[in-house]
Formats: sequence, C-alpha cells, structure tokens
Amino acid sequence: MTKTNRYFICLLLSGVLLYYAVPRLTINSPGLEGYFSIAWLLFALMVIAGNLTGLLYTPSKKKKQQTGSYKVRKGVKSRSYH
Repeated sequence: MTKTNRYFICLLLSGVLLYYAVPRLTINSPGLEGYFSIAWLLFALMVIAGNLTGLLYTPSKKKKQQTGSYKVRKGVKSRSYH
C-alpha cells in the first residue's frame, strides 16, 4: 500500500469517527465530560490536519528509472587507469 492510499484511508476513517462521535459529544456540559469532548475533537482535528498535510505534500515521482544496465551517477567521476 502506498503512502497516498494510507493517508486517504486514514482520512476516511477519521471522518467516519467524527460522523458518529459529534452527535454524542456534549461540549457545553460542565466538568470532565466537557473537557473530554473538547480534547477529543481537538485530537481528531489534529489527525485530519496531519493526514491532509501528508496527502498534499508527498513528493511526486517525476524521475523515471533508466532502462539500461548501466546507471549514471551524477557528481561521480569514472576512474581510468593509464
């Protein structure tokens, strides 16, 4: 599985978790329940932001692999003995 697929699957799963959790979380309730709801939503948003960042900023594969048996290395001089 490639990184792009993994980021996309994680985004979908976090969206499903938010879909089921948001109606059940009560942010306005006093005490520990309200703090837990706010913390859970903040962590969920961090997960979504991290996966979106990973999905949007993954380097693309622009470089093609050479088909020959010899690979050219840049910056390395070939050695010749006379």
